[in-house]
Amino acid sequence: MTDRLSPLGTPWRTFEDLAVGETRVSHTRTVTEAEIVEFARAHDPQWFHTDPEAARASVFGEVVASGIHVLAIWRQMDHAINGDIDFVCGVGWDRLRLKRAVRAGDTLRVSSEILSLEPSRSGKPRGTAVTRYVVALEDGTECVTFESTNLVYTRGARDRSATSASAEA
Repeated sequence: MTDRLSPLGTPWRTFEDLAVGETRVSHTRTVTEAEIVEFARAHDPQWFHTDPEAARASVFGEVVASGIHVLAIWRQMDHAINGDIDFVCGVGWDRLRLKRAVRAGDTLRVSSEILSLEPSRSGKPRGTAVTRYVVALEDGTECVTFESTNLVYTRGARDRSATSASAEA
């Protein structure tokens, strides 16, 4: 929190900089069979994720990405669009839905929309942001949707951190 610039190379955006209705959309990313299989072998070794031959007999007819894999891809893509938000931490996900299997060759895009912002009721230098996320195909077909609740630092928290860091220097 003491760095002047976010990982995106832009100033950090604090709670006061966010707005209900704000949307962001990521670049696209194409998922490969090799990465689906590699991820699944390490983290979710179900046969329809790890064995292309056997997966042909599954309800999917081919290897599909694990839901956990799709969420890991979301995490990477979200950092590219919201990596400038001065998050304290995430505190929960609600309404998580795996709506469509992600297959090799699918090209994904992530979008975010801030649904609500609530200042701390305890007076702490942070607020709560609820954001709706969608992982979708290029044509807009939704694969994964959920709402994420996150704590976000206020300007006061950043100012105090910068002041204490410069006092220590």
